[in-house]
Amino acid sequence: MSRLTRQLSKTGIYHVIFRGVNHCHLFEEREDYQKMLQLLANAKADTGLKVLAYCLIINHAHLLVQEELPGVLASTMRKLLRPYAFWFNRKYQRSGALIANRFKSICVESERYLRALVRYIHQNPMVAGISRCIDEYHWSSFEDYAKRLTGVTDTHLILTLFSSEPIVATREFVEFHNTLENQGYDFFNGLKKSKEEIRQEILAALGGLDPGVIVKMPKLERDRLLATLRIRGFSIRRIERATGVSRGIIASI
Repeated sequence: MSRLTRQLSKTGIYHVIFRGVNHCHLFEEREDYQKMLQLLANAKADTGLKVLAYCLIINHAHLLVQEELPGVLASTMRKLLRPYAFWFNRKYQRSGALIANRFKSICVESERYLRALVRYIHQNPMVAGISRCIDEYHWSSFEDYAKRLTGVTDTHLILTLFSSEPIVATREFVEFHNTLENQGYDFFNGLKKSKEEIRQEILAALGGLDPGVIVKMPKLERDRLLATLRIRGFSIRRIERATGVSRGIIASI
């Protein structure tokens, strides 16, 4: 089956995640992080994509981006990931894929979620135990905001969520990050919802068909309905919880 079409965000804002294949390192030393940021700056200059926040971790990365036209994100990621993988493989004399599968993109369509997501991205090194303090980690966009640096980050949109006055906005932004993000979000799939809420959404997507009966259906019909749910944007985990079909089967569809 062909790849599923990505969901389009009404705001043009996406949380992008990409990982090293088999959890391999994407970054071994300082130069590698610098190369990724250099390529990101070049790619966004070519396509016009805005980078609202980022955090590079040893084996994965988070980007918060905004595109003005559909397709800009995909074009930017091609200009970023392919050259980086080629450069990294040549530098470390390795071969084969570096990035696992396609990058993941989650639509960001509410201001509340956007604010929480920015904090989550910047606090990622602390939560992972890589850094003791948020301002100690050098490979995120936090310093671009806190120290008002001119870097790869487009800070204007996020800062206006805190204040129209730049100095006040920066202060409020830093204070906001001093509280650990625990607002009940699943930052890999959007807002957390109860099993029943997810079931009701899937029920609507299936035209009233109880998702619990899918697991007992003949394979062809089962797979058609599971594919429908994936196309509608439901994550593998959510479909598994609602239908009882194992994630391995869902992922193979």
